[in-house]
Amino acid sequence: MLTDEQFARILEFRVALRRFGRFSEEQAGKLDMTAAQYQLLLAVRGHGHPLGPTIADIARYLLIRHHSAVGLVDRTRDLGLIERRRDGDDQRLVRLVLTPLGDERLNALAQAHLKELHRLAEVLGALLDSEQAGSADGAAG
Repeated sequence: MLTDEQFARILEFRVALRRFGRFSEEQAGKLDMTAAQYQLLLAVRGHGHPLGPTIADIARYLLIRHHSAVGLVDRTRDLGLIERRRDGDDQRLVRLVLTPLGDERLNALAQAHLKELHRLAEVLGALLDSEQAGSADGAAG
């Protein structure tokens, strides 16, 4: 059974997650982007394939439907942040790559997000520490 402190820590973490989401929206907004567009840029840059991800890859990363990914890609392309390119080996596939502007914006946002993630990690660490302490108390009793 969880303790009152553990419930308080879970609440604290949930609030921190929501604040992180709001922070992400605000940071992206400062660059005339949405948080979803930032996540798209991150998915393009973080994808392991050297030619870039497909739209199906993006849909999986962002947990959205394919047609929603197409719309997000279109809006982000219209901002000059990504480009579509045909796959050289399989012309049926369209790959996504960052433009220089997209790379610049992604780097700026990622730096800010990393600082904020360190704060979130502290809250998560406190939650996990309280859970481990609660487990040890339960085992001792």
